[in-house]
Amino acid sequence: MNLSDNPWQAVEAIEVPRARATRPLRVKLYALLLSLDLLCIVGAFVGGALLRFGTVPGDGWAGVTASVAALFVLAALSTGAYSLEVLRRPSRGTARAVGSVLLAFALLFLLFYFLKVDQRLSRIMTGASFLFALTGLAVVRQLAGDTIQRIHRGRYTTELLLSDGVRIEAQDGMTQLDAAELGIRPDARDASMLLKVAELFQGVDRVVISCPRNAASRWAQMLKGASVQGEILTKDYDHLGPIGIAQVGDHTTLVVSAGPLNVRQRAAKRAFDLALTVPVLVLLAPVLALVAAAIKLDSRGPILFKQRRVGYGNALFEIHKFRTMAAAQADTYGNVSTRRNDPRVTRVGGFLRRTSIDELPQLFNVLLGSMSIVGPRPHALGSLAGEQLFWHIDERYWHRHVLKPGITGLAQVKGLRGATHTREDLTSRLQADLQYIAGWSLWRDISIVARTVRVLVHPQAY
Repeated sequence: MNLSDNPWQAVEAIEVPRARATRPLRVKLYALLLSLDLLCIVGAFVGGALLRFGTVPGDGWAGVTASVAALFVLAALSTGAYSLEVLRRPSRGTARAVGSVLLAFALLFLLFYFLKVDQRLSRIMTGASFLFALTGLAVVRQLAGDTIQRIHRGRYTTELLLSDGVRIEAQDGMTQLDAAELGIRPDARDASMLLKVAELFQGVDRVVISCPRNAASRWAQMLKGASVQGEILTKDYDHLGPIGIAQVGDHTTLVVSAGPLNVRQRAAKRAFDLALTVPVLVLLAPVLALVAAAIKLDSRGPILFKQRRVGYGNALFEIHKFRTMAAAQADTYGNVSTRRNDPRVTRVGGFLRRTSIDELPQLFNVLLGSMSIVGPRPHALGSLAGEQLFWHIDERYWHRHVLKPGITGLAQVKGLRGATHTREDLTSRLQADLQYIAGWSLWRDISIVARTVRVLVHPQAY
């Protein structure tokens, strides 16, 4: 009897290796994060009660704590606070947990205050508990996320690379198998093949098939019913750098570019910019006036230096800085990077550059919308790394402009500042910019602003 006539016999006759499933690990990590979150909430209410009463009341507070915990869990589940994405990006998990606790307390205040469900609840205790929960969740989530990532090194899923005539090097953590060695071929009409594939893919999260183009459609049919994330790897379009697929009518298109932020994220980033910029400009108004007077007294020329730079969407915009060079020697096109002991820099200008005070007028760029507080630093079109223009060194240079340029950025807080003397100076900064874009979150912006304070005075700033 032909094996294809008896698929069960075919499966029993051939032992098919399987990658060890790691789905239970993810579930355990989600449970760990949930437990830590709930402990933070309970601990926050205990701390609030001790602060208000000096002891934990016998009744009342437990019900409130349970209500907040339940509301928090519902909010956290709806926002994806326990997901593979937050395991891979701890800062995103922290932001979602903090957002969930904000929503939970907002609902609590609505129920207990505006609807007057219970007037016996202490406002001081509740307010203190809210602050404790917010702070505790932010700290514990970030520490737990970083620790999990360090221990497991991002391996939370089972991924399989199945080669069928086209071999490539598997990424670290992937299991690589050869279809021919396993006796597997893409034939959806052969029930024994379908059962072998099902056995092979059991417990696997992601399957990548590397095959020639003429076998791609057959493998696609095998994958569609396998209940896994199935992907076909083909080298035909690697040079286009596709990031996804879409459709025009009945035709499939390759997506090769997309804005990194959706409307909600752009609105949140803009709100953060304005919330920080407006009060800072008001507070620093006397400082700006004193600096303007010092520049005017030190040398002849305008107070502000204006230069066209590459900004959002690869369009040009006019950046504002305090003038730090003699007006006649200012480099309008940015062809010559400032160097140590540069004779073009004025006495006041040297101090302004070393302390980064010369960057303050860029707050007006942020206010007008051409810049952001955090983002890739904008460069002049004529900027050079050694003897080459930036985009001649790496074509990915233009990719950094999918976000608005920033006053500070990930590259700056990593210490990547000053002149670009070599190709490595440019590529290291570009890599930091692309890393920031790929992992953007509001929490990361706040973190970069906080870290910027430590590098305002920097040995590479001159």
